[in-house]
Formats: sequence, structure tokens, C-alpha cells
Amino acid sequence: MASCRWPWRRCCSWRPAARSPGPGSLGPRGPPGPPAAADDGVQMSYFNLVKSLTSAFSNRYSMSRFHHTTSAACCCSKTRSGEKYIDPFKLGWRDLKDLYEDIRKELVISTTELKEMSEYYFDGKGKAFRPIIVVLMARACNIHHNNSRDVQADQRSIALIAEMIHTASLVHDDVIDDASSRRGKHTVNKIWGEKKAVLAGDLILSAASIALARIGNTTVISILTQVIEDLVRGEFLQLGSKENENERFAHYLEKTFKKTASLIANSCKAVSVLGCPDPAVHEIAYQYGKNVGIAFQLIDDVLDFTSCSDRMGKPTSADLKLGLATGPVLFACQQDY
Repeated sequence: MASCRWPWRRCCSWRPAARSPGPGSLGPRGPPGPPAAADDGVQMSYFNLVKSLTSAFSNRYSMSRFHHTTSAACCCSKTRSGEKYIDPFKLGWRDLKDLYEDIRKELVISTTELKEMSEYYFDGKGKAFRPIIVVLMARACNIHHNNSRDVQADQRSIALIAEMIHTASLVHDDVIDDASSRRGKHTVNKIWGEKKAVLAGDLILSAASIALARIGNTTVISILTQVIEDLVRGEFLQLGSKENENERFAHYLEKTFKKTASLIANSCKAVSVLGCPDPAVHEIAYQYGKNVGIAFQLIDDVLDFTSCSDRMGKPTSADLKLGLATGPVLFACQQDY
């Protein structure tokens, strides 16, 4: 995703370091070296976060790939430091069986072309990152409350709804950014045109809203409708900028929360409400989703510079070409201002 527009060329000169492909790429093994200002604690902690998280998830690019490799895969992956991470997809795949098939069932559409457009990204090739976080949070809350290891039907519905809202936002984002490819194939707007793409995104969002209404919990409905408001506000933040250097990062993080982390945070909170009556647990679930969501987007912004289009499934350096400054550019400006 993109970030705030501002005339960064006036204040810095960003120079990509000569190094191997960055975290998450399938190129030569090994994380990139530290940034130039290695004594800067904030920058070091940020890139350490990138290295540790991408070490755990470096080979998980799609649910379909995961299902083809689970039998031979170990439940833990090892980092160079020897730490072990439990594979979240290994833990939650049973709760997401037939995820995309069930989403397509929610898209009850009689018009052939509109149905094809709406189902275009629900082909099982997405990472399913948001649904897996949601079902694992649901299971954690259920175990905490009544020692139940089962995910409730309504909690699983939240996972589907989260993926539908996310996909609708992708369709709309591609129109705004005039993107030509996503997930290794042409975007909806490039195949069917911008006007029809906007309508397809609206249809997915309406189907998610109907599924949400069927849950019948007014608190959960209120929580997840906040996500839609945040998505719109995040897009407006992306169109703006801050001239004050100290405000630029705050602006970037606020945009990142609204466009990416809000969906994960509020989805985690929603399943906690369904599984546990304790407000303290609801807040913990929300804060967890918020921080994971922000970390996820920070890494995605790094990959926009360090990876390539073939590995990402979408054009890289897209934000920079649009004149949008994300985390790596902001760090570079702090070094070279």
C-alpha cells in the first residue's frame, strides 16, 4: 500500500543499497544487511522485526501452496538464531478449509460478467493472512473463556467477511492507483475497465455486509463497520501530506493503521466478543491485531523496494513511482537529509 504524498526529492536522495534480495523474497538465502545508520536504535529494531517475521513466513505465499506442502512440512521453521516459530497455517488450516468456496457462495449473482468479476480474486491464490489471524484469535479466546478448542460458526464467518472486505478494498485500490497486475495476473480494472471494477468492489462489500448482518450481534456489526470508515479515511490520508518532518511518520503510521491494520484489529476484536465476555480480552485482541497489521504493512512496504514483481505478484516500486513516501523512504530521508 501507499503512503503520504510529499516532495521528498527536495530533502533527500534515496539510494538503494547493493545487496541481495530482501526479506520474503525467494532469491539467495539470508536477510539484507542493516541500514547505513546502524547505530540508530529505531531503524535497527525495525529491520530486526522485518528479518524475524519474514523468516517465519518466507515460504507462505498462498493457501493453495500451503495445502500442497503440508504433508512434508514441519510445524516449526527455524531462524538463523535458532529460535523456533510455530507455523500459523499449520495450526489453523482446518478452520479455513473451503474458505474461498464459501466466499463464492456468498456472492449470489445472476449476471455472468458481474459474477466473474466478483469471484476473480477468490481463486485460492491469496495468502489468506487475515482469515488465519482471525481464526487463531478466535480459538485463543475460546480456550481462554471455556477451554473450547472449536471455532464457532459465527467466528469463522468473521474470517470470511474480513477477506471479503480486504478483497473489495484491493479492487478499489487498483482503480485509484491504475494498477495493472495483482497476485500474478491482470487486475479487474485492466480486464473489465474502471467503472465495472468499482461496481464489482461495491458488490463484494455489500455481500460482506449481508453476511455480517446474519450474525445478528449488534456489537460485532458496529465493530466491523468501523473498518469501512477507516478504509475511506485512510485513502484520504494517503492523498495528503505533512511538511513537518516530525509529523510525517505519525501521518504514515496513522494511514497504515486505517488502510491495513484496522481490518485485522477489529476482526480480532469481533471474534473475541463472540467468544469471551471479558472487555479486557477484547482490548487485548484489538491491540494484537493492530500491531500485527502495522508490522505486516511495514514489511510489505520494504518488499516494495527489495523484492521483484515476479515474487510479489504485483509491480514493485509502485508507491515511489506515484510519488508516495512509505517507511523505507522516510528512513532514508532521516539518514540523508
